[in-house]
Amino acid sequence: MSPSQSSSPQPDPTAVPPADGDAAAPAALTARAPHVPAERLVAEMVPPPRFQGARFDTYLPDPKQPSQTEAVQVLSDFADSIEDGRPAPEKRRWFARKPAAPKGPRGVYLDGGYGVGKTHLLASLWHATPAPAERKAFGTFVELTNLVGALGFQQTVRTLGEHRLLCIDEFELDDPGDTVLVSSLLGKLVDAGVALAATSNTLPGKLGEGRFAAADFLREIQGLSAQFRPLRIDGEDYRHRGLPDAPAPYDDETVTRTAYRTPGASLDDFPSLLEHLSTVHPSRYGAMCDGIEAVCLTDVQAVPDQSTALRLVVLADRLYDREVPVLTSGKAFDELFSEEMLRGGYRKKYFRAISRLTALARDAGALVADGSR
Repeated sequence: MSPSQSSSPQPDPTAVPPADGDAAAPAALTARAPHVPAERLVAEMVPPPRFQGARFDTYLPDPKQPSQTEAVQVLSDFADSIEDGRPAPEKRRWFARKPAAPKGPRGVYLDGGYGVGKTHLLASLWHATPAPAERKAFGTFVELTNLVGALGFQQTVRTLGEHRLLCIDEFELDDPGDTVLVSSLLGKLVDAGVALAATSNTLPGKLGEGRFAAADFLREIQGLSAQFRPLRIDGEDYRHRGLPDAPAPYDDETVTRTAYRTPGASLDDFPSLLEHLSTVHPSRYGAMCDGIEAVCLTDVQAVPDQSTALRLVVLADRLYDREVPVLTSGKAFDELFSEEMLRGGYRKKYFRAISRLTALARDAGALVADGSR
């Protein structure tokens, strides 16, 4: 166990352990407050575990949405256009010409609603780009701003400027200061020859129809807009396409017993977890989930305020990235956010969190089924 974690994490104090008393007590996320060094932030800028196997040929386009098939071809061609950045063999350098600067935009922006597979396509682009893994970077906007905070602006430019590709998932447009910071960083990286790819959320107050807005993105990144080709991807949320509804929450005893008999499970009461998240920087939520195979939560309630809700969104993203099942008692996930929140400027983040947590709740159903056999 990391020295930054408690040596004796405590489960939910109301928990009822298995009758035989033989199972080890589950971990508690509320006992974890990891420190994440800057080097780890750089090394972990790769597609998350859920998308390690993502490839263009494993993306399943909706036959009713031709834009999805087109996106695969456009991104595949974009990957092929990126130089791998390795020196030419010695015997060929004498005759080799300096490669011409790439024509056209050096970036692509995936414009689509939640659940159409943008992250899958972004990860596929990362894998398909002919460059060593250490010359490609993949991360969310939050992870990128955390990297700048850890390394400083100039060192981040030097570090990422040696890369051939930078993929940014969930580009945040709701914080003007961070948007300007990252736009300045991307300008430096484009000058260094780095290819870019991005997805984004929408601006506060831009309600739309459940999709993201390329016009907003291109306007906010200002002088970089000419470097991005918008690529629209239509479709419905694949996580619910043809799938049954999410299972109803279980009772406290079922959640607790499942936590005790599931190796690597954590067990927390939901209000305490929300309070704990306020004490841990969101950049550390991924590390907080290290080694966790299932998250069990009792007494799920509606989140009390927007700051808490946004922290929960980040945790949901990290759990989804790692394919960690989530088993709960209390309220259903579609009751987490108030109607006011779902009408506000962060609505798409909240819908994405509901979508992802619903998918993880389906996965958790197998844990309960295994225990009933």
